[in-house]
Amino acid sequence: MSTTPFPPHALHDYALLADGERGALIGPDGAVNWLCAPAWHDDAVLASLISGGGVYAVTPRATWVPGGYYEDGTLIWRSRWVTTDGVVECREALAFPGERDRLVLLRQLIAGTAHVRVVLDPRADYGRAPRADARRDDDGVWHLSTGRHRLRWQGAPSATAGAEGLTADLVLEPGEGHHLVLECSDASLPHQPPRAERTWAATEQAWRRSVPSLDHNTIAPRDARRAYTVLRGLTTGGGGMVAAATTSLPERAEAGRNYDYRYVWIRDQSYAGQAAAAVGAPELLDAAVRFVSERMLDDGPRLAPAYTVHGAPVPDQCELDLPGYPGGFSRIGNHVEKQFQLDCFGEALLLFAAAERQDRLGPDGWKAAETAVRAVVERWREPDAGIWELDDHHWTHSRLTCVAGLRALADAAPRRPLADTCTQLADTVFEETARTSVHPDGYWQRTPRDSKVDAALLLPALRGALPADDPRTRATLDACRARLADDYFLYRFRHDDRPLSEAEGAFLLCGFFMARAEHRQGNTVDAHRWFERNRGACGASGLYAEEFDIAQRQLRGNLPQAFVHALLLETAAHLAES
Repeated sequence: MSTTPFPPHALHDYALLADGERGALIGPDGAVNWLCAPAWHDDAVLASLISGGGVYAVTPRATWVPGGYYEDGTLIWRSRWVTTDGVVECREALAFPGERDRLVLLRQLIAGTAHVRVVLDPRADYGRAPRADARRDDDGVWHLSTGRHRLRWQGAPSATAGAEGLTADLVLEPGEGHHLVLECSDASLPHQPPRAERTWAATEQAWRRSVPSLDHNTIAPRDARRAYTVLRGLTTGGGGMVAAATTSLPERAEAGRNYDYRYVWIRDQSYAGQAAAAVGAPELLDAAVRFVSERMLDDGPRLAPAYTVHGAPVPDQCELDLPGYPGGFSRIGNHVEKQFQLDCFGEALLLFAAAERQDRLGPDGWKAAETAVRAVVERWREPDAGIWELDDHHWTHSRLTCVAGLRALADAAPRRPLADTCTQLADTVFEETARTSVHPDGYWQRTPRDSKVDAALLLPALRGALPADDPRTRATLDACRARLADDYFLYRFRHDDRPLSEAEGAFLLCGFFMARAEHRQGNTVDAHRWFERNRGACGASGLYAEEFDIAQRQLRGNLPQAFVHALLLETAAHLAES
């Protein structure tokens, strides 16, 4: 049993607060124990999630049972505790949209009679910096500093500084509310603190403007809307969308498979943009096109698989030497910065084609598309790390994704001079891939030398690399269904002779691939079964991680995983089609 006052919880129990520029995880005990500032990839000032220092908690004093929910179309979370004294609620949000250099974390207690304990203990550098210096001004506002961070805290003038940080007890009478406002910046804070009511109102209005209803063009519109909201919360003002809010959360206990996903993967960003296009939501589509275009124009054929949200290279992987989340390690950075992933060019072309079909691909987008085509010409014969970021091989998925992207761009703008080039190049790449990478049983195999089936090979056919009625499309679907499926969950591939569930969790991204693949074959009932099974593999707040442990019904990996939310959104749109 943990002796930490606010220990980590199962990932199932967390909710996300996000404003586009950074995000926080809040547990069922009202403890925010993960928050990086000022940007997603910067050091955490609240890091108790990975056993570093730093926490900000609002928790009832009485015995409680937790609950909570998101206000519709927002990332405003309502923590809710049923206690032996009554019901206590606390609205939680990062002021939205966020400023690049300053965050504002809002907490609003709404209760009958309530007695709550508040703890604020920020620690810079993932908890390794000394405890924050704190002073209270004449207005009862606390001013703190830790590492390079400056913080200001309103709403707890009676707090005292001690071994746990700043602590306070708040007692609310029936019908009484109370605001707590925390600011954090690595620069000087504005002279005037924000006013709680005004900041709440601005945040509510901004979410209403940003999130479409999705009632008429998706199945499961509530979950589709939440998925869109999560994607918007993970997307910065500059357009970059992080793959996840966290680092070092294990895919498999003590297996070494835990990584830092607080960066923008070109592939994931392209998935999100295509999902936005599928539901007719231009804001996220435009953001994706803008970020991917800028990276393509800057780096051309040397495009990296991932970047920081500011477009800088991802730092190399290193250890923080913290205990980490149970079962994991405390890693930051990512070795993806050393990889070449060919399918990124195909996914970018698919994104640009989706934008062109909605008349939203401007001159810079077309220049980026031309650059991506030239990159495929130059590099398609090279081995790459592939979608799963493994050893360099001639991955079938990578090549077929480029085929799909080239054909999509040619179809979206058939009268452009580039269209003929795209069609001819797509045919060349496809013919070579078909010659080397079709298994004797008729399905697409992983590489010319690896005969196994891979769930990622469902996707190129969905994107138009080849028709739905092509025998290779159907054989690949049959092989995935026979060899990688378990009760309408899907695994990526077989690692070895172990049962699938002993090697890793079911991959939710792939479950949505299956739903779309079955739907495209006209298997409507099975398509909905796949969709519903994987839609249900979320946490209590409706967030999805990368993997789902079927036996323990637990989330595995970093949270929330953007590409899962993107494919849920896209699948919900396509399954709504007749």
